[in-house]
Amino acid sequence: MVKLSVVVPFYNVQTYALETLRSLRANSREDFEFLLVDDCSTDSTPEILDRAVRDLPGASLLRHESNGGLATARNTGLDAARGEYVTFLDGDDWAAPGYYARLVAAAEGLGCDFVRTDHVQFTARARTVHRVPVGRRDEVLDPRAAILPAQRSTSVDYAYAWAGVYHRRLVDRGLVHFTDGLRTAEDRPWIWRLHREAHSFAVVGLLGVFYRRGVASSLTQIGDVRQLDFIRAFDQIIEETSKDPEADLLLPKAVRTYCAIIAHHLAAKDRFEPAVARQLRAMSATALKRLPQDLLKEALDSMDLDRSDQLRRLRRRMPSAGRAAA
Repeated sequence: MVKLSVVVPFYNVQTYALETLRSLRANSREDFEFLLVDDCSTDSTPEILDRAVRDLPGASLLRHESNGGLATARNTGLDAARGEYVTFLDGDDWAAPGYYARLVAAAEGLGCDFVRTDHVQFTARARTVHRVPVGRRDEVLDPRAAILPAQRSTSVDYAYAWAGVYHRRLVDRGLVHFTDGLRTAEDRPWIWRLHREAHSFAVVGLLGVFYRRGVASSLTQIGDVRQLDFIRAFDQIIEETSKDPEADLLLPKAVRTYCAIIAHHLAAKDRFEPAVARQLRAMSATALKRLPQDLLKEALDSMDLDRSDQLRRLRRRMPSAGRAAA
């Protein structure tokens, strides 16, 4: 029986793929499988993966005929996964030797639906530890209780899919799959759904995933229209949370986070192509007007003056935002 499935999408990461694959080899075990998904790479990544699948124990290579994006590539791997547990790794990141064995042992010891972990973020030679914003460690908790409070960073704000491991029962319920076609912020609706619908989770102080920042080919570094998918992602969070039995309790957090993310993108608008920057403003204004206005007012009142003023001005000055975004 396969104990763990590791889903690893690759897209044009020839510079980093070998390091990622070496880290998987340092984690291989007879009952582990590695699902390598080539999302229609156009550099030498396919050749690197062809060689890797012969040398990496437990590796399977899955190929897309067209580029579908990270969410779709992860779903391809999930559909092929046979493990009792599943986790993810991105094709330009890496895992410490023996990390996955320790991760599975922690999950089995706790017996919960999913386990979240800290990680190391690195840029060039700089490394920084980033921790799950949950204070209680190594004990089983209620995922819904970790969504709040609205005005603090909580577990749903730590949306990295690869920072954890997920039991097969969640995969079978459809809770670990992503929204196909989302090009960015794909982890956001995903982490909210996990916390609303799973029964139990835990946080462990286990460091093992090294998350590479500042990669030139990464979507977070590219200011094209795909970045605007964050609006679709948060619209999905608002829509799904609105249907929750505890919507009155949870929606203020969802609305406030949406506002904060809009403000973040507006503050970084210079990295976008000019036409995309205009579209960002129009779509953001429309999104603000779609939100429940009482909760929007509450969210803006709770934010710092710079961000709240920026969002209020945007909402007032673009009365035709709906037509501009169409």
